Amino acid sequence: MKKSILITGGAGFIGSHVVRLFVNKYPKYKIVNLDNLTYAGNLENLIDIESKENYKFLKADINNPSLIDEIFNEFQFEGVIHLAAESHVDRSISNPMEFIYTNVVGTVNLLNSSKRIWKDNYNNKLFYHISTDEVYGSIEDGGYFTEETPYEPRSPYSASKASSDHFVRAYFNTYKLPVVISNCSNNYGPNQFPEKLIPLAINNIKNNKSIPVYGKGENIRDWLYVEDHANAIDVIFHKGKTGETYNIGGNNEWKNIDLIKKLCEIMDEKLGRKAGASGKLITFVKDRAGHDLRYAIDSGKLMKALKWQPSCNFEEGLAKTVEWYLTNEKWLNNVITGDYEKYYDNQYIKR
Repeated sequence: MKKSILITGGAGFIGSHVVRLFVNKYPKYKIVNLDNLTYAGNLENLIDIESKENYKFLKADINNPSLIDEIFNEFQFEGVIHLAAESHVDRSISNPMEFIYTNVVGTVNLLNSSKRIWKDNYNNKLFYHISTDEVYGSIEDGGYFTEETPYEPRSPYSASKASSDHFVRAYFNTYKLPVVISNCSNNYGPNQFPEKLIPLAINNIKNNKSIPVYGKGENIRDWLYVEDHANAIDVIFHKGKTGETYNIGGNNEWKNIDLIKKLCEIMDEKLGRKAGASGKLITFVKDRAGHDLRYAIDSGKLMKALKWQPSCNFEEGLAKTVEWYLTNEKWLNNVITGDYEKYYDNQYIKR
């Protein structure tokens, strides 16, 4: 094999798309997918590539530093693409410590293993850390997050990601570890765990259940199709400049309520329902604590420096996403467990 690459969190939503892309596009790369298979990690996401010769899955916890060292010694990675993270804001409010252990301590464990095993021989090595736009906090209408925007995390989740970003930069500045960071906007597409807004709404509409919308649905997010994100990660991993940060956005800002209404329109058409039928399921619930009003990313640096462009407009991507969930009911049913349903019932309080 030409190169050995570790991808953490590769059984999750974004990670599985990155693993698939790298395994199929780079047959001479050895792709090692390390995932602890917590509730959102699902090997069904990767059935189509699990028998490929250049792919290997390892179940492991990034909070086990001695095991991570063993894995680094065995495979002698030239690159790390670090996606493993707890990522749901609501869960971070309920259990912040879990996010600190995985997102902060786990990241530092990987940085330490990279530093120890590479032993300052950093030629052709790279530690690529994937982060989120939520580290920047909220932004007023008309403004955009750039790579120079000061950090202002407002939830335990975003605070844990901000901390991990700072540690990655500290290892670059202190130890000269070759790193790159990207911060992305909200992802959507196939294989996303149904606690997140879009798959949750699709599933509820299909089953004629209420669609919970926080507050008045005025919160604005920039939406990025997951395959476009995977392609951006590919470009940054191969062409990004060491020590740099790149913002990845979809240039698709939508108010939550407008997004849900659009989903209802698409679902009514797909399910053969009367126009407006699904919209009656919208239920406004008590707003999330510390809920940021607007996220918006400026991807100009990535587009100009590395020639990346998002390929999927939002309405097209949304229609493809709906179609995927409707034709993959078995996948959806397998991930909706009793524990998830209990969490779901406790989380959303009708206003």
